[in-house]
Amino acid sequence: YSQTMPITAEDTIMNSNDNIHVSNHPVMSHKISILRSSSTIPSAFRAVLRELTFHLGYEATSTLTTKPVALTVPVPKKGVIEGTNDDHMDCTGEALAEKVCLVPILRSGLGMVDSMLELVPNAAVHHIGMYRRDMMPVQYYNRLPKKCEVDVAYVLDPIIATANTVLSVVGILKKWGVTKIHLVSVIGSEEGINSIVKMHPDVQITVGTVDKELTKEGLVLPGLGDAGDRLFGTPMIEDDEALLHPSKRKRSLSNLGDSNHS
Repeated sequence: YSQTMPITAEDTIMNSNDNIHVSNHPVMSHKISILRSSSTIPSAFRAVLRELTFHLGYEATSTLTTKPVALTVPVPKKGVIEGTNDDHMDCTGEALAEKVCLVPILRSGLGMVDSMLELVPNAAVHHIGMYRRDMMPVQYYNRLPKKCEVDVAYVLDPIIATANTVLSVVGILKKWGVTKIHLVSVIGSEEGINSIVKMHPDVQITVGTVDKELTKEGLVLPGLGDAGDRLFGTPMIEDDEALLHPSKRKRSLSNLGDSNHS
């Protein structure tokens, strides 16, 4: 798709819905551009996706609540309370109140799990695998426990196109018994986000940016390509000049990619 086009959509529904958060941070915009670029190799794609997910997850988890917990804090020797031998003091801290789970949509959602676990290390991870057939989602894998024992589920998917896959997963999670669902994505189509809001107005969405165009084939433009392929390097791109300085290369990365897809 060689035509130069505007990157993001107009902020229409975004500004009028409190359940939708679209990042406007300049560093996020910079890193999303790196993620989009066809010259970004799989290892760099994985690294940038992890960075983006951490920052998006930080925003998404801001709606969690805390509860008071008792703890002890070490006191330096000079600060020992007079008349006692205590080198620790009691105080009240805070801990997350909700039980959280992460639900990566296979396979591209796997690239977002590690960053989210840095933020909520005690979260359970439940995988749901989906693929598209004639624009409709087909479930091929589901590892949800029989009993739902979580309060909040964070659904992870790098890109929202038609939103059919996400809508299917949201439906599965609601049937399972989750009362609060939060979708975390790097790029979403305006049409896809509108569909989620219409079908599930209670679902919260945190997204890095919103793209305007969605083709009749269900592709977001400009988007970022096939997130799963780019994340895991499929089909494999062999580069025998990977260790050479760009000025010494006989062919560019873009030409290399074309030769592997011919």
